[in-house]
Amino acid sequence: MGHRARTRRAVLTAAVLATTLTVSLTAGCSHRGRDDDRAPQHTPTPTPTAPPAPAPAVAGSPLAVKIDNVPAARPQTGLGAADVVYAEQVEGGLSRLMAVYATRLPATVGPVRSARESDLELLHQFHRPTLAFSGAQHKLLPLIGRAPLRAESPDRAPAAYYRGAGRAAPHNLYLHPARLLPSPPGKAALTTGFSYGPAPSGGTPTTSRTVRYPAARFTFTWSAGRHGWLVAMDGTPTVTTDSGRVVAATVVVQHVRIHSSRYHDALGNHTPYTETVGSGKAEVLRDGRSFAASWSRPAATGGTTFTAADGSRMNFADGPVWVVFAPAP
Repeated sequence: MGHRARTRRAVLTAAVLATTLTVSLTAGCSHRGRDDDRAPQHTPTPTPTAPPAPAPAVAGSPLAVKIDNVPAARPQTGLGAADVVYAEQVEGGLSRLMAVYATRLPATVGPVRSARESDLELLHQFHRPTLAFSGAQHKLLPLIGRAPLRAESPDRAPAAYYRGAGRAAPHNLYLHPARLLPSPPGKAALTTGFSYGPAPSGGTPTTSRTVRYPAARFTFTWSAGRHGWLVAMDGTPTVTTDSGRVVAATVVVQHVRIHSSRYHDALGNHTPYTETVGSGKAEVLRDGRSFAASWSRPAATGGTTFTAADGSRMNFADGPVWVVFAPAP
């Protein structure tokens, strides 16, 4: 082969190699580009989004707090300052409390626990109340968001809540009520339909009354010295960390229909739904006596009236009222 031929062949070989190398490098860069698309570089760090500020409280609206009362949650805090305490049955036959505050706000309330569907019906009797709760079943949250109330969970109002020391979660979440309500709205906010005044004639002398759920029970024992009913739960006296023994001036055993709701807990247990609209029988304890009564709440927007056996309005004693929702016989 001549010198000129060999030179042309070398040039052609070099060109092929250069072309091959260029294609290879281009393919390699394209592959790395796809990897970079999956993991973008130089993405600015998003600015943390602050939780929404608590909605302003409505004048004349009470504060309702869902309170835990299993043994691990006791003793509770702030329960003795409530104007009304509702006891309801929840999953597994246990119970939970909802304390309503209107005439005074304690410094702290808790432990705070989750809300239930029937709470919304119960709270509808108040004018846009503030509901403090730790959360709810995720399918229930939109319903809470549409309810005529001011829902304030730790997600919405983190500055109002804190975790207490010495207890394991979830029994250690507490609320500073003053960070949700600047001041107590007053007794006029208790649009429960309750009537207060002298006791009716008659009644049966009673020293103690127990209401049982499948896995919980409440006992109320008359104390002449305290002029009220000493509260006990599951056989243990109910005390608070801030005000000692809990005493109710009036206890209402309200017989209602309790059935399964459409919601359930993580274990698959359906949440009981307590119907507080309608009518039925009741028992009212006051002044060391028990009075047969009936209750009526025709619409969710109204309160509940209680009538004595003789047809007169059933008056409650001045002071805290405990309402225990008991299954209708």
